[in-house]
Amino acid sequence: MGAGDYPYEMMEFGTDGWRAAGEAFTLDRVGAIGRAVATLLDERNATGPVAVGYDAREHSRDAADQLAAAVASSGRDVTVSDRDCPTPALAWTVREGDYAGGLMVTASHNPPEYNGVKFLTETGSPALPATTDALEDILATLETPVETVELSAIDREWQALITEVDLRDPYCAHAESFVDADLDGVEIGYDAMHGSGRGVTNALLEDCGATVTSYRCTRDPTFGGTPPEPLPEHAEQLLAAVNAGDVDLGFINDGDADRLGVVTPARGFLDPNVLLAVLYEYLLDRYEPGDAVRTVSTSSLVDRVAREAGQDVHETAVGFKWVAAAMDEHDAIAGGEESGGYGIGAHLHNKDGVLLALLLAAAHTERPLDDRIDALVDAHGQIVQSRRSIDCPDDRKAAVIDALDGAVPDRVAGTEVAGVQTVDGFKIRLVDDSWLLVRPSGTEPKLRVYAEAPSEERVTALLDAGEQLLRAELD
Repeated sequence: MGAGDYPYEMMEFGTDGWRAAGEAFTLDRVGAIGRAVATLLDERNATGPVAVGYDAREHSRDAADQLAAAVASSGRDVTVSDRDCPTPALAWTVREGDYAGGLMVTASHNPPEYNGVKFLTETGSPALPATTDALEDILATLETPVETVELSAIDREWQALITEVDLRDPYCAHAESFVDADLDGVEIGYDAMHGSGRGVTNALLEDCGATVTSYRCTRDPTFGGTPPEPLPEHAEQLLAAVNAGDVDLGFINDGDADRLGVVTPARGFLDPNVLLAVLYEYLLDRYEPGDAVRTVSTSSLVDRVAREAGQDVHETAVGFKWVAAAMDEHDAIAGGEESGGYGIGAHLHNKDGVLLALLLAAAHTERPLDDRIDALVDAHGQIVQSRRSIDCPDDRKAAVIDALDGAVPDRVAGTEVAGVQTVDGFKIRLVDDSWLLVRPSGTEPKLRVYAEAPSEERVTALLDAGEQLLRAELD
């Protein structure tokens, strides 16, 4: 990684920060983001230091050092994590402390050749477009290349502004206090996927009394050759342990531990949509009543739980930044998305796959998660959801989605269309309460097709119909 003449006006913040693959992720571009953040905070008269965290990828610590140097060179104090850490640990540190914002070096669940930078606001929440657009505008004014530095070699007065601290232990102490769980006698399997949840999520569960069997809890920047995304096909060892009865419950984090997958004895890898409904119902019982927030691609099962409790559900575009903003606006007690990201209103308006593991383990000790899901299905009916990804160059995404305007048929997969929403892409609602959604990915050169219906067969038919709609525009 080195300096280059990449035009910074081409750097864009997508659904969850700036990401790049391979040689496109360079130290000078990372340093440019640090310069832009420092400039923006000065323009907004934002006081306080900036916290910097990073995940377990190969060059993440180097990138964190560049961010720290760039921000400190503006005269602002910087706190850097002493080890790779979960994104929620950084987010909570920023929210709890007197910070102007936070920078996290991570590509989350993307394959190891990717890396990126997230900017968190002073509340620990993801930055909204008003902020990231302003950062892009500043980046476009910077001359290339931005100087890169080795922190160990610099001799400048602003080096004293950089402090290295442990961001994990204070966060875990807060998590224990927030959940107050007694997990004595519970046997849990935990898979870190070689990411930043290792030594954090499993240690937290153990500190609260659980017996934890850990898998892939060593650092490996390649993630063992598997993208660090908590999906069933990436959790074979954990699934086998739960199925064999070696553990009572299984948890798996993504690369930066802001997402969580859960494995139970009766259902295996839980549908994240069902998990959101379970979480929301548990929070309604345990804390004060409140609304829920979900993205347009997330199941309406949580809507049924809210309706029964006399609460509302607020639908947003895909991207947890929109969920976080809606949680704040509506004082929601829970927010979630179908990809396994969940937020807890009283804790943090951001995704957290670490504290959530502890909270769900506590819920399981009171009543097994499988039993909770059985009760949900009995009360609200069966809902099945799935999605597909279709390759599409980034520069064609908008045109393909725009071409669907006016091209949606009156019937989809044999069922009449009841209406179309355009909060994010095209969401086609059918008269039988099933739906089909097509939208562009914000992080990859792909289009997404989602469907929800009462059965797998019906979901497959809807996905086939959605794929046909898109391929007609792609071909």
